Amino acid sequence: MRLLCIVMLSILSLTPLSAQQSGDPKASPCMPGMPMPGCPDSSAQQSSDGQLVQGGREEAAGMQMGKTGLMGMAGMQPQTFLQAIVQQASSGTSAEPTSTPTPMFMSQKGRWMLMFHANVFVTDEQQSSPRGGDKFFSTNWLMPMAQRELGNGVFTVRTMLSLEPATITDRRYPLLFQQGETAYGVPIADGQHPHNLFMELAALYDFKLGEEALLSFYLAPVGDPAIGPTAYPHRASAIEDPVAPLGHHQEDSTHISDDVVTVGLTYRIVRIESSGFHGREPDENRWTIAQGSIDSWSTRLTLQPGKNWSGQYSYGRIKSPESLFPTEDQERMTASIMYNRPLRSGNWASTLLWGRTRSLGDNSIFNSYLFESTLRFHARNYAWTRVENAERSNELILGENPLPPGFIEEPIGHVQAYTFGYDHDFDLIPRLASSIGGQFTTYGVPDVLKPIYGSHPFGVALFLRLRPFPRQER
Repeated sequence: MRLLCIVMLSILSLTPLSAQQSGDPKASPCMPGMPMPGCPDSSAQQSSDGQLVQGGREEAAGMQMGKTGLMGMAGMQPQTFLQAIVQQASSGTSAEPTSTPTPMFMSQKGRWMLMFHANVFVTDEQQSSPRGGDKFFSTNWLMPMAQRELGNGVFTVRTMLSLEPATITDRRYPLLFQQGETAYGVPIADGQHPHNLFMELAALYDFKLGEEALLSFYLAPVGDPAIGPTAYPHRASAIEDPVAPLGHHQEDSTHISDDVVTVGLTYRIVRIESSGFHGREPDENRWTIAQGSIDSWSTRLTLQPGKNWSGQYSYGRIKSPESLFPTEDQERMTASIMYNRPLRSGNWASTLLWGRTRSLGDNSIFNSYLFESTLRFHARNYAWTRVENAERSNELILGENPLPPGFIEEPIGHVQAYTFGYDHDFDLIPRLASSIGGQFTTYGVPDVLKPIYGSHPFGVALFLRLRPFPRQER
């Protein structure tokens, strides 16, 4: 906790930063002359459903982009899909609705635009059931990045770091019914592994092909290939939830992959991408960067029919993703729809997501379904829900024990998880937006697991959430 605060405060003290969206609960989240969701604007009109209509502002923004290049919108809320891509505010090369606000901080240094955003939770988790656990831990990520115009495009370098290898002890935190990866050589059951120190080290180049097209390149020793939606730590619909979804390993677990190469082509509201990457999931040494051959591939189609909507379908073939089953390759499909509604004092972000994996060895299939939604209202308040229906395997029955010889993983039924949470921003730590909140999760248990878990297990998480915010002129 102390180390996280030192890191965040050190970065923020380097320079006064301007914000695309202020995290300061008392300061206005708006900046003069910048059309931002939730901000009054002298040139904006309000529609009958409460959304801000920018009128001529969008057309002016498009003209500005044409005159000054792709960096012409730096510091402003993107108005088009192409501008949102160039901003590179999401994980990998994934996309959220163009209107989605991002708590990003910017400072111009010569030709370089420097940016930083982060999310830190300090959580006390309490769970019922004989399989439940209690723990005090921190989930967190920090994302510094820099970009500049280069030739007829924009060059971006981006790093994503997490101190979870230090802030999550015993290589996992409790999460009922969760499966995936290992701790101390045995399968993790009812727990979630930490993220790596290096979640992403990437270089990106977006080359402008006329006024309505981009050719994009992404190279990352560690990064996020073109499969799945925006990963859960970075989704606006999950930004206040401190723990992972149960369907993580069917939906977006490739967001930390080695040796990623992605090429994408965008025309107006459509983007097609293809990636090559190393398929094996990270090992238990979360402090290092592993390397491997490019043995897996994926492709993703993204459609942005309007500022408030985004949809994607992706398909991939993953070589030997799990160390416990090194000879098993996997097919993965995902589809998602995201919606963000800007509000005068906040926004409402939602995601509907399906993920499916199929073993190419024994043809076993696992599906997961997720709906999550976060409402920010009256600037300081957040309320959210996450509803899941995730297929589980017989590995869960064994618990955290070595797999018996000849073990074959098979589906045994679906677990439902229903989460509801709330938090509120307070002024606790200077230059950090500090929120105190909690969430409650209850589960629907298939009959085969009731003797192990009971009929009505539940979990409670209380937490402190921290995000940096800039100095503001009052």
